[in-house]
Amino acid sequence: MATSILDLSPEQTAEGAESDDLRLVESLREGSEWAYEELLTRFQQPVYTLALRLLNNQSEACDVVQEVFLKVFRNVGNFRGQSTLKTWIYRITVNEAHNARRWFFRHRRREVELDANPNETRDWKEVVPDNSRSPFDVAFEGERHVMIEAALEKINPIFRESVVLRDIADLSYEEIAGILGVSLGTVKSRILRGREALREELAGSLTSRPALRLVPKTAE
Repeated sequence: MATSILDLSPEQTAEGAESDDLRLVESLREGSEWAYEELLTRFQQPVYTLALRLLNNQSEACDVVQEVFLKVFRNVGNFRGQSTLKTWIYRITVNEAHNARRWFFRHRRREVELDANPNETRDWKEVVPDNSRSPFDVAFEGERHVMIEAALEKINPIFRESVVLRDIADLSYEEIAGILGVSLGTVKSRILRGREALREELAGSLTSRPALRLVPKTAE
């Protein structure tokens, strides 16, 4: 009788995932076209989402994604399986996000955009409405999303990356420690402090903003 994945223990499931990673890596080393497509299918969107949360800039995140996969393709021969493939790729993503942030503060802050038209600006924060929900629900979800992203941008980048990896990327503490190259205790401390900083930023945003008028004024 065939064994279902539901019948496997967590250890067996992890071993199976590790075997899949090693087969994928071996195929990448051999130049398999299928392997490149599989790699992008599995990791392109998660890498983009992670970069976007770390940088809060769509264009920069797209650049980071390109750099990440270039480095993966070029260095796959150096992957020794000492961590999972996901951990290795996410570590590259975090490092590239650091590089992008440093470059931004060194160069972009000196630039003055003379041709920018604020009325034409559209970015990733825009929400595509779901017609099954009411306009109020859509507005509330969009507003909450923007508030969280704005609060994330304000907290210390060291804390932000740990919170993003844990609460958005849903990685384990052990995986985060491997990605960041720090101890488990440091990871837990950064997540705790990052969540507290995020909570304070959100509380400040809620208390400083004007109350919404939910009931329309009656006609005079």
